[in-house]
Amino acid sequence: LVIIIMNKINNLVILAAGRGLRMKPLTNKIPKAMAPLNHSTLIAEGLKRFKKKIKNVHITVGYKGSMLAKHVIEYDVSSVLNTEGKGNSWWLYNTLLKNLDEPCFVITCDNIFNINLKKYESEYFNLNCPPCMLILTKPIKNLGGDYVFFDKNKNITRISRNIISNYYCSGIQIVHPKKINMHTKPTQNFYKVWSQLISKKKIKCSRSLIQNWFAVDNLLQLKIANKEKKQIKV
Repeated sequence: LVIIIMNKINNLVILAAGRGLRMKPLTNKIPKAMAPLNHSTLIAEGLKRFKKKIKNVHITVGYKGSMLAKHVIEYDVSSVLNTEGKGNSWWLYNTLLKNLDEPCFVITCDNIFNINLKKYESEYFNLNCPPCMLILTKPIKNLGGDYVFFDKNKNITRISRNIISNYYCSGIQIVHPKKINMHTKPTQNFYKVWSQLISKKKIKCSRSLIQNWFAVDNLLQLKIANKEKKQIKV
């Protein structure tokens, strides 16, 4: 029995296993999560702030995983999950976190944003703790992403890369691993997780949008992030 006190989310998973092919030649030497940002790294900027707010932080590693694991250990993370060669949702079904009977934040290491954690925790619990709640943002010119469609009750009805809407998936979500395992079949891709949940009307979206959101997908965007001194703030 897990008792969630005061609608508090105690776990965060940072997805940092990708190869970062669009950031070559930098990522020939280092994993994308270790790309330099404000005299630190993409992942360290987030860890320094999230560790003050969330009790347990878990990192998925893959490409150059040992290098990244060594880098994040100094931030006292709760676990490092080796997902090399696997998809971004593999950990949900194949690690000890699959038994987690409470919600957790999930973010990607390459997103930079300001977030009020308490606000989204409240939204999630007010939506009766669905298996998944996607946190949305407004589309940004020249940044690709998943367009999200939803009804008046915040039930997501479609997610598409090609059909345009006024809302993007920000790469930030709140998931309940045990509920997801109850309602979906194992898959290695979050898009397929979401598709299964859409078919069962088990996925919601946030009422509030993430502000000052930016994604680092290539070297030009990394240069912009450093020039404008973008930071992850929570």
